Amino acid sequence: MEKQLINIPSLIKDKEANLTDIDKRIASYFTQNEHKKYASKDVAQDLFISESSLSRFAKKLGFNGYREFIFEVKREHDAEKNLDELTEFAIHTYQKMLNNTYKIVNDHQMSKIARLLNEKPRVFVYGIGSSGLVAKEFCFRFIRLGLDIDALTDDNEVAMNISRINENSLILGISISGKTREIIEGLKIAKEKGATVILLTSAQNAQDYDFIDEFVPLAHLRNLTASYTISPQFPALIMTDIIYTHYLNLNRTEKMDALQESFNRIDYKFE
Repeated sequence: MEKQLINIPSLIKDKEANLTDIDKRIASYFTQNEHKKYASKDVAQDLFISESSLSRFAKKLGFNGYREFIFEVKREHDAEKNLDELTEFAIHTYQKMLNNTYKIVNDHQMSKIARLLNEKPRVFVYGIGSSGLVAKEFCFRFIRLGLDIDALTDDNEVAMNISRINENSLILGISISGKTREIIEGLKIAKEKGATVILLTSAQNAQDYDFIDEFVPLAHLRNLTASYTISPQFPALIMTDIIYTHYLNLNRTEKMDALQESFNRIDYKFE
């Protein structure tokens, strides 16, 4: 049986705390350069270091020496070359989505939403279909941090939830297409009851809804909602992860204590 490939960038990341500045220069050489030299003499000359530094670096990663490290680097490089066109297309599509998110995300807005989540005593997340999966995942993660939050994932739940909404409520609606009638109507009614409402969507015309307090644009690709290439909920998951990261860093010690308490209840060792 062929030996399983080692992901060199992930391995370096895992060992990062033990790496010196010289080690990090070596790591960058092998993870960031497209056209690599592999001979220890050539690499040492390029980096103005000794060949023994390369050997020490390899051993810190768990290899017997530089030669074994280079063997794995070459194997990984060859494997990347052999990806078929369909695999490359799928990966490229995900990368394009990440790049699009990077272009449109607003750090100031993410911090503002994190503060709203921290301040509002009651939070509801609306999502139907694939957006409902995002809503449930969003709630699951925030509940572990002690947030009082519910996910409403079908039209009846959204409609009946109106009796629980007041001016102290925060409502996040997720609609990739921006055309989910139940979500849009639910947000509109929530606003009429004094709630703060946020919409996550890739539909640009959603900015025309004058009852939305915060419009969070999601990265968009043609035919995404039809699951043409990748999971339609992916852009929403990226953005909710960013919101989660900002929220986690508000009173971080308190949040981490809550997370630890949650993990203790299920006997999970938090690292």
